[in-house]
Amino acid sequence: MLVKITDRDLLLVIDVQNDFCPGGALPVPHGDEVVPAINCLAQSFQHIVLTQDWHPQGHLSFASSHSCVEPFQVIEVTYGQQTLWPDHCVQQSHGAELHPALDVQRAELILRKGFRRTIDSYSAFQENDRETKTGLAGYLREREIARIFLAGLAYDYCVRFSAVDAIEAGFSAIVIEDACRAIDLPGSVEAARNEFSSSGVGRIHSDEIDLTLR
Repeated sequence: MLVKITDRDLLLVIDVQNDFCPGGALPVPHGDEVVPAINCLAQSFQHIVLTQDWHPQGHLSFASSHSCVEPFQVIEVTYGQQTLWPDHCVQQSHGAELHPALDVQRAELILRKGFRRTIDSYSAFQENDRETKTGLAGYLREREIARIFLAGLAYDYCVRFSAVDAIEAGFSAIVIEDACRAIDLPGSVEAARNEFSSSGVGRIHSDEIDLTLR
């Protein structure tokens, strides 16, 4: 049976930005392939929110901000472990822009995250210190959203953290797997799937959704 979309459902599109697509500073393999799928899905949702990584120069998560380290190393910071990344999605840069083919016309909100220099932010709901909220949960509650469908980049990081935090905030969460792509560092995809199972995040394919135009 197909999953039907209602006016209490939301499509949450995570970080479909130039730097996460081929040719970008931190490309997710085949990241641009999510764009047609998301554009198709968006036609069936009354509510759509996009997120956008928006880092200042010298961000804590950049390997270039630290001495004698390489990208993808993990270090300890004040809030725990932090993976270090190549400089990416720097504010006002081409890499930080949303993919040009992504249809954003019906988006209600573009939520910027990671703009605090000393805290990274994977999740759309809270930053990596697990204390600083983005305000998204309150925004969605005021609109009486109950169920969140997630798509975008990257499956094993920002999609993963956003989905799990959606559950913790009291929403139902379902990841549309064929509308996501993963960075796929060692063990990261398996860890994401294990956490989805343990936290109650659903996983679905877009052909299991009733895409009748609403």
